[in-house]
Amino acid sequence: IAEMLAQMRYIPNWYYYYGGLADKIEGAVIPLDKRGYLNYTRYEPLGVVAIITPWNSPLMLTTWKLAPALAAGNTVVIKPSEFTSASVLEFVKLIEEAGAPPGLVNVVTGFGSEVGTPLVEHPKVAKVAFTGSDATGKKIYASAAQTMKHVTMELGGKSPNIVFADANIDDAVNGAISGIFAATGQTCLAGSRLLVEDAIHDDFLQRLTEKALTARMGDPSSMETQVGPITTQPQYNKVLDYIAIAKSEGATLVAGGGPGRAPECGDGWFVEPTIFKDVDNGMRIAQEEVFGPVLSVLRFKNEEEAVRIGNETIYGLAAGVWTSDVGRAIRMTESLRAGTVWVNTYRATSYMSPFGGYRQSGIGRENGAEMIKEYLQTKSVWMNFGAPSANPFVQR
Repeated sequence: IAEMLAQMRYIPNWYYYYGGLADKIEGAVIPLDKRGYLNYTRYEPLGVVAIITPWNSPLMLTTWKLAPALAAGNTVVIKPSEFTSASVLEFVKLIEEAGAPPGLVNVVTGFGSEVGTPLVEHPKVAKVAFTGSDATGKKIYASAAQTMKHVTMELGGKSPNIVFADANIDDAVNGAISGIFAATGQTCLAGSRLLVEDAIHDDFLQRLTEKALTARMGDPSSMETQVGPITTQPQYNKVLDYIAIAKSEGATLVAGGGPGRAPECGDGWFVEPTIFKDVDNGMRIAQEEVFGPVLSVLRFKNEEEAVRIGNETIYGLAAGVWTSDVGRAIRMTESLRAGTVWVNTYRATSYMSPFGGYRQSGIGRENGAEMIKEYLQTKSVWMNFGAPSANPFVQR
């Protein structure tokens, strides 16, 4: 609840920000190389936008899409996760109370095969905005291509959180904890691969483990709880399966490694904050998205190796760098192939700053002023006000 309340208090900023952009969508008059013509551009709404969201942060991730889609003049059909539909349904009631015209914002609920697929395939849907797994994203992308729909996709990640020996260690420990154990690790931008320079590896790992073991698990409705349950039973089983896979691959378990058995966990789907060391970047635990409180710790010797390991994945959503060397920080941000790179912080987002991935972490961007164009199409208008008639068989 602490995590969700923080998001709820921040969400209104998106509507205020994009509401402010709604009357500032301006085309341009283009000075042409051809005499006798006026050329200008105008931005127009796409039409019907389908928004498909996952079960984590359902209102926040809906807002990231809904606010710019409406500001750009589109109508919207939202398909929330079948696991977390209630908050979106309640939110849409507020949109009606605010006086939105009927049909401007719509919600359809149900399973992906029964509702999501027909929505993506519908010929009157002009764009699909999706957040979720890369596997589902690929299916949506292929389906949307059949009718040449616009798409934006924010998909999975296996983000490297890289700690150099010259970093502020206390800050870096907190950043590593935030990167993987906040929201029970159920975030696409989770720093699930922690890369630590050899010179500080053992000391850093000890301090990290000690802090991780103090995380308070329990009732997710309590403001004191820091690590809540896994959201669904299939995901709970998946996380435990990945822990077993990591053990079988030869990774060394440092902390956690099983269901949460503390009395305050009751019969819930809790997984202990889990840390593995001696992880090779080729292991499945280092390459595949777990989406739970499971951290892989890898060693590196120098900048070049850190960059190589950081980039050796199919994903490219985010990365973190912890260092007191400004030159190194800049070099790392230039070399890491990720849509967001944090330096001496982690997991910071804003309605004012673009967010999205490289490679199989997605297509397009969310947030920021430029992002509203993801929900618009550009029309170029040519007007002849005096150009002489030309040869009709030659392009003007």
